[in-house]
Amino acid sequence: MSGFREPGFSDRQKAAQEARKNLLNKFKSQPGHDDPEVAARRAEREALAAKRAEAKATREAEKAEQKRIAEEAAAAEAARFAREAEEAVARQAEMEAEQKAKRDARYAARKAKRK
Repeated sequence: MSGFREPGFSDRQKAAQEARKNLLNKFKSQPGHDDPEVAARRAEREALAAKRAEAKATREAEKAEQKRIAEEAAAAEAARFAREAEEAVARQAEMEAEQKAKRDARYAARKAKRK
């Protein structure tokens, strides 16, 4: 049984050359860009990309619609809040006017009593 033989320079050089040759053969064996299989895969990828783009556009349209609905709801809520605030101010003014009228009536009654 022989021991481990250290690869020499020529062995390493031959192995590297063989590896380069194998890599080149692997690259050359791949089909070119005009091959029907490659064209079919490219068309399939393009169709898939178009489908994704369409789905993305649909999602964005749905998001825009949801945003528009949310903005309309917020505007309606703001309008309702403003209307309620105006009604509260009107009720307050009416109540103050009513209180003033009662106070003036009491004052007038006291004045009339003295005379």
